[in-house]
Order: sequence, then structure tokens, then C-alpha cells
Amino acid sequence: MLGGSRCISQHLRDSNFHQFCTSTTPIFTAASPPISTSSFNYFRFRLRNKVSDFGVNCVQPNSSNTQSSLLSQTLSQSGKDEEPPSERLPMLAGGIVALGKFDALHIGHRELAIQAAKRGIPFLLSFVGMAEVLGWEPRAPIVADCDRKRILSSWAPYCGNVIPREFQIEFSKVRSLTPRQFVEKLSKELGVRGVVAGENYRFGYRASGDASDLVKLCEEYGLEAYIINSVMDKNQISRALNSHGKKERGQVSSTRVRYALDKGDMKYVSELLGRNHRLVLTMEDQERIISERNRLSAPKSCLLNLAPKEGLYENCSVSIDENVVPCRVIVDTTGIHLECYEVANFTCITSRDVKILGIDFGSQ
Repeated sequence: MLGGSRCISQHLRDSNFHQFCTSTTPIFTAASPPISTSSFNYFRFRLRNKVSDFGVNCVQPNSSNTQSSLLSQTLSQSGKDEEPPSERLPMLAGGIVALGKFDALHIGHRELAIQAAKRGIPFLLSFVGMAEVLGWEPRAPIVADCDRKRILSSWAPYCGNVIPREFQIEFSKVRSLTPRQFVEKLSKELGVRGVVAGENYRFGYRASGDASDLVKLCEEYGLEAYIINSVMDKNQISRALNSHGKKERGQVSSTRVRYALDKGDMKYVSELLGRNHRLVLTMEDQERIISERNRLSAPKSCLLNLAPKEGLYENCSVSIDENVVPCRVIVDTTGIHLECYEVANFTCITSRDVKILGIDFGSQ
């Protein structure tokens, strides 16, 4: 047993993903009993970071009304805190942080947030700028930045009616930290009370620390540590991915979400995300948008996140304020084409000053 009286998964696995930290998607296995913690210094800090703050509205999962009511609140805003970094309080102080990448906000990421919420104020702690530092090819995000607030708001019913908050740190600022230095930063600089991570989580320079190291170091620094098992993908279509080495063991992952989008399998995408995929378009440059009768066309340069493969998608909808407008979507080499079934419904979209448009893809 690791960490004294803590009960954690005994099946910690290794990973050769060489970056500062990696995480698979988790599901809770055994609760660690609370341990005594030293008092924290809740002081100001000047770490460069990117913070998203998410209101107080509690919403119900899988509700079309939820998607409608949240659209104007979330897709019309950047979701970024405009307060200067030097004026921010240490918002993580006393909180429980879930560790991971959180690019897809899929059901495994949600499970991390759920387990963090059971133990305190939940935060998602991740890193930005990894692609630039590690030389990865740029690619479209699965979730548009301006849509993350809506998704995290929809997690509130799973998290004790608390909306998880995001805290992102520039990867370049922590890349060289050893596992010990990283945990020390969590404790002394950010003042967190505990961490939640998946069983395959790795952290520190060149991913030199694993989940067992995280538990031991957290105990040294007076932090609670909870290690939980991966949420496994039961969809048979993804078997081919399981042979891609140690990083793919059948767990739900962002890699699988991208795979399903590339195949155009929106039912599979919905299963992995725990919601319908929302494609977000910016409508600010009207010269690039073509509108006629019941059809709207936009070039792919208007997309703010990843579209599914080229093809026709029938079971789609656009949410405008309180209205949910059924439509079908055609994705081709030039762009995105939205066709409403009724001209009157299409007028509802084009007659408003809409700067951001969200299109939900239902199961086909």
C-alpha cells in the first residue's frame, strides 16, 4: 500500500510518452481517507497563467434546454479572465486539482472532475503551449476555447452542483521541473490541498515521475493524493487503436475522439464525450459567409475547432438563445454548409447579430 493509510490502485502502469506530464482517463476505484495537512500559505503569486472562470448556474446533463440557455452565455464570450495576472489571488489555494491535458473534455476527464469534487473545490490543472515547446504539428482543438465554459457548466450536476474551474500554466515555465519540484510548486506556491490523477499519469521532466511517485511526494508535502483507474472504451470500432503501443491500452482518450471524428462516426464521438460534438464557427467576417434561402456556407477558416470527416450529417441542430433549430450539415473540401429544413427557421439564424455559431452533431 502506498502513502501510509491511503488505499490506491495497485496496478500502476508505466508510460513512455516523453513530455512533462501525461494522463489517461480515469474512473474512481478506492477513496483515500483524509490525512492531516499542514496549513497553507495563501499568498499572491505571479506565475503566468491562463484562467477561465465559470459562473454559478447549475445545469442538467443531456438537456437541450441547457444547451440553448447556455449558448448566448458561453459561445458569445471568450471565457478568459481579463484581470491582469499580477492582480489574481491564488485561486487554487485549498482546492483539489485534477491533473491531465483536458483537450477533449471527454468522459474520462469528467470522471477526474467528479472525484476531485468529492474531496473539495475541483480544478482542472493542465498546461498550455506544449505543442510549440515540443515541436508538435499544429492541429485544430477538439473543443473550441469559447465553448469550454458551457461544457464544464454541464458537469455541475455530476460534481455536487459545483462547476469545475480550469487553471492552465505555460508549459515552458514548468518543463524542466523534477517531479519533486512540481509537487513542491503545487504545495508551496499554488497552495492546493490535494490532487487526483489517473493510474497512468506521468509528470516531471521527461515524464520521469509516475503515479506512485506522485503519492509519495504528496505525502511528504502534506497533500492528499487519489489515484484512480482508467475509464475504458467499450466500443469495438477502436480495436485497431489498441495495438499502437503503451499509450493506447483501450482507455477513453482524446486520440480516440479524433479517430471517431475522422471516421465521421458521431455516435461513437458522443459516447466518448458524454455529449454531442459541437462545431463552432466565427461569424464576424460576413464577407466570408454566404447565405441564401435556407442555406449558410462558411469556409473552413471560420472553424474554431475540429470538424468531422467530409460528408452529410442529418441529425444536427443550431441553438440560438432559447431556440433549437434542426438542420443538416455538409462538410466538404471547401467548408461547412448548413441547411435548415424550413426557411422560417433559417431566418432565425441570419436575422440576428450572431458572432459565434454552434452546431451540434447528433448520432447519425
